[in-house]
Amino acid sequence: MSFTGFGVVAGAELTDAVRRAGADHVEPSIAGNLVVRDGPGWALAGSYSGQRFPSFAVLVPGDLPLLTGEPGTVRQYFESVLPLVHSVADPGATIVFGSGTARRVPEGMPTDEGRRRFAEVVRTARDVAAEHDLRVVVEPLSRAETNLLHTVAETVAFLDDAGIDGVGVVADLFHIRNEGEPLEVVGAYGHRIGHVHLSDPDRQPPGTVDDVWRTFLDIVHEGGYGGSVSLECRWSPDVDDAEVQIRSALGRVRDAGGILVS
Repeated sequence: MSFTGFGVVAGAELTDAVRRAGADHVEPSIAGNLVVRDGPGWALAGSYSGQRFPSFAVLVPGDLPLLTGEPGTVRQYFESVLPLVHSVADPGATIVFGSGTARRVPEGMPTDEGRRRFAEVVRTARDVAAEHDLRVVVEPLSRAETNLLHTVAETVAFLDDAGIDGVGVVADLFHIRNEGEPLEVVGAYGHRIGHVHLSDPDRQPPGTVDDVWRTFLDIVHEGGYGGSVSLECRWSPDVDDAEVQIRSALGRVRDAGGILVS
């Protein structure tokens, strides 16, 4: 296998620990972490000033209903927040569009209508992100988190049916296993994968429960993905213990054959 880097999804409280543990990158969440409310608007959290990151998670806060909110309000959110993300982003940085609560189809709305509205939101996010040299990728999420787009195959079909180009799909092993999506199917869409999240069941660090993550990385890479991989796991609430866990998990992933490529 060859990937461009192995990082960790983390909030501000773990950023330094992740770097000390030897990660190639930190992937901050945006809503409620990197970007915080500032009166009626939004501001960059001061602890992130002057830093740079290649990828970001949790684009939209749960209290912004994307499918029932006014399109202008949704666009205004992206136009306010994405320039702030750009200020701490590497060129061409990736933004993971999961945000399951925000994108839920409300009771009474036909699923087809929910998909149509979400397609409009994704186009808006893609276009505003591109203006700031950022790249949006859509994340399939478990049914426990949202009722819209649960598998890699379903998300690829959604993007194709809506004619949305320039948007990749996230392959997150946690959600893939929760939804029972065969890894071979995920591998078949390797050329559509725009980002990868890695963990064991229950968001345990890879190698804690089993070795399915090894097969997953092999299959995704053989399918054509060679970008970065972010560990999205539950770590100890104690920062020092979390640092030990992160260092150990990164070591296992690299020892499995993850060779960095430039």
